[in-house]
Amino acid sequence: MTEKRQIAGNRKARRDYHILDKYEAGICLLGTEVKSLRMGSANLKDSYAAVRNGEVFLHNVHIGPYDKGNIANHEPMRVRKLLLQKRQINKLQSATQDKGLTLIPLSLYWKGNIAKVELATARGKRQYDKRDAITKREQARELDRVMKDHLKYNR
Repeated sequence: MTEKRQIAGNRKARRDYHILDKYEAGICLLGTEVKSLRMGSANLKDSYAAVRNGEVFLHNVHIGPYDKGNIANHEPMRVRKLLLQKRQINKLQSATQDKGLTLIPLSLYWKGNIAKVELATARGKRQYDKRDAITKREQARELDRVMKDHLKYNR
């Protein structure tokens, strides 16, 4: 079993969306993009995926230019093709068209020597959903703190 080494994560995704399903996809990269990813220069902020003509493409992913690259260096914000099985692509296409879901990348990571993207179907949260999640998280944190103090002083 190969380990996953994360390159970049999309922290806003879990805050702004309800995550429904997750998929692992390969990504078509150029040579300078791979070298740049090895140096850790990638950003998934505001990125999304879209299905067009039976293929899935990743938009708005910034992979910085390779420092030691020459004039043939890659464009940082280019659209990249994702590699998925046909039945997964059909499922994603029906989910985005029929149910109004969005495809967002959660993380970009190495699996062995291959760059992978964790792709998720997600539904956007409303503002009150975000506030509700924050209050639940704060209540859980407060409860943990009280329980820790209670155990500490009642020994």
